[in-house]
Amino acid sequence: MILQENQAFKHQFKVDDHIYNGFISVFDDRNSLHTDEEFAKNKGFQSKVMHGNILNGFLSYFVGELLPTEDVMILSQNINFKNPVYLDDVLNFEAILTDQSEAVQVNTFSFKFINASLKTVASGKIQIKEF
Repeated sequence: MILQENQAFKHQFKVDDHIYNGFISVFDDRNSLHTDEEFAKNKGFQSKVMHGNILNGFLSYFVGELLPTEDVMILSQNINFKNPVYLDDVLNFEAILTDQSEAVQVNTFSFKFINASLKTVASGKIQIKEF
């Protein structure tokens, strides 16, 4: 893969009904925080909170579709949730290649998801291996 350290990748994601309902359909996670508007509001949120693992799906898209090769796999990822994500939020994703190991062909990216209010909703690191 022809990547340069500090190379940046950007993409925009929208957490719409299709993604929200698809997640529930596939994983059957119907926790009240994610499915009950009143429950979420009573806990201090604006609305029902989207499942955090939807963002992990967006990370999979980044590796599988946005990188300039298909010859990669995820070795590890860590994600820190900082602010809630709500239905119809548009998230700006930014990833920067922070470390490369040519000897073992491992690349480490730092990433963040930023909402329309310019708040970071999640950040972390993801390591990929070229094969």
